[in-house]
Amino acid sequence: MAKYVFVTGGVVSGLGKGITAASLALLLKSRGYKVFMQKFDPYFNIDPGTMNPIQHGEVFVTYDGCETDLDLGHYERFIDEELNYTSNITSGKIYSSVIEKERHGDYLGATVQLVPHITNEIKNKVYEAGLTSHADIVITEIGGTVGDIESQAFIETLRQIQYEKGSKETAFVHTTLIPYVIGSNELKTKPTQNSVKDLQNMGIRPNFLVCRTPFATTEAIKEKLSLFCSIPKENIIDCVDAKNIYEVPLNIHAQKIDELILKQFELPTNKANLKYLENLIHTMETLDKEVEIALVGKYVELHDAYLSVAESLRHAGYKYHTKVNINWVDSERLEKDNINLKQIFKNSSGILVPGGFGNRGIEGKIKAIKYARENNIPFLGICLGMQLSVIEFARNVCNLEDANSTEFNTLCKNPIIDLMSDQKSVVNMGGTLRLGNYNCKIKKGTLASTAYKEDLIKERHRHRYEFNNKYKELLESYGMVFSGINEESNLVEIIELPKLKHFIACQFHPEFKSRPTRPHPLFDSFVKASIENK
Repeated sequence: MAKYVFVTGGVVSGLGKGITAASLALLLKSRGYKVFMQKFDPYFNIDPGTMNPIQHGEVFVTYDGCETDLDLGHYERFIDEELNYTSNITSGKIYSSVIEKERHGDYLGATVQLVPHITNEIKNKVYEAGLTSHADIVITEIGGTVGDIESQAFIETLRQIQYEKGSKETAFVHTTLIPYVIGSNELKTKPTQNSVKDLQNMGIRPNFLVCRTPFATTEAIKEKLSLFCSIPKENIIDCVDAKNIYEVPLNIHAQKIDELILKQFELPTNKANLKYLENLIHTMETLDKEVEIALVGKYVELHDAYLSVAESLRHAGYKYHTKVNINWVDSERLEKDNINLKQIFKNSSGILVPGGFGNRGIEGKIKAIKYARENNIPFLGICLGMQLSVIEFARNVCNLEDANSTEFNTLCKNPIIDLMSDQKSVVNMGGTLRLGNYNCKIKKGTLASTAYKEDLIKERHRHRYEFNNKYKELLESYGMVFSGINEESNLVEIIELPKLKHFIACQFHPEFKSRPTRPHPLFDSFVKASIENK
């Protein structure tokens, strides 16, 4: 039977609840426990799949095809476990499910109310995560800040769970802010006291405080917080500002939070194995080389829109003891007639074009791809980046007039990228999107084969349009190699241009599977080539 840890936030948003939750999961896993993670988001979208990346950041996709919050990317990178459909629950999902059950007659004519129907649905999602994951411990982060009207149903549900399960089955970790006031030169505890009181007024008594602070608090501050918040002093943990997020697990481990949680659960406090994390941090702190890689996207004003891509580049850099500096290039800017591409990419040793939707900035991305191809600069295209790579090649090498995607021009003469007629044969968990893991057969003797060192791989997808196989033979005749194929649906997954230093593009999203200590093969190959091109 799973135990449950709930992570809430107080005072202000952006304190790092997700990093705290992921750090706890990492520490408990390091002690030999099977962990699973979950995020509750109070917004009424069913999922973030249709949300603007500039407002919400990237959409992370799980192996089973769920579009989720970017925090799940942090979770997977921290604990190196694949999460699933039970890992990201929104208010929209909860209310939609309850209304659907009411329409179906599942409540037998009862008046449907916030309590118990909504709260029971939330509880079901908590317990379902424990049952389906077979985890020893499930860590659930509650989005938003305590006191937000949107998250009250989740908080009420946690109150019920705490009452039903008790302290041996549940632990509540409240993350909060200890601000430093310039002038009086003091750390102030009053915001934390008030936040805990807000939580207590809703019926929840937190077991632990994780205090975001610019520097370590004193024993006097901890004693004050303990007295006013009714929390044992040893359960009050400093989360000091860190330059590197991977330092956070080590910092809170030194204060024994993982050991204290296990003692509350009456579970053995096995010795933690954190040597790999210490080695990772040492590597990150001693990088002795640098390389610049251009990331050409249309959401670059918010770097979180490409969070997993940026992290994956850094992962590969760690392997080669190299700091990867990202040149964030707005693809719309490249569409100007007088733009100097040589100047924009003058310091970039590699060019990456990531995924996206819609026609804004498309021609700018195609310009960047053409520049990489013609100047033999190492290139990696992801999802839309692959689609635009074949469009650019068809236009400028194969001389195909009006080569385009029907996503951008339904009347184009040469629909290189099209909404496939056999789309029904593909599992579409998102209605029209191809989402989640799909097989890919790698062609021997190719760059992809060298990178993966495997014949059959599984990768995560998030897209609607596919390469039109009618043009495959023509593009092959001009030198393009189709090095990865989904044989079940005969869909192109990887293309490359073997005559260049490094030109490869994939239909899937390799960034979702990259890890700090195990970079994804395509990012590994690309960053290595970029370093050699410097």
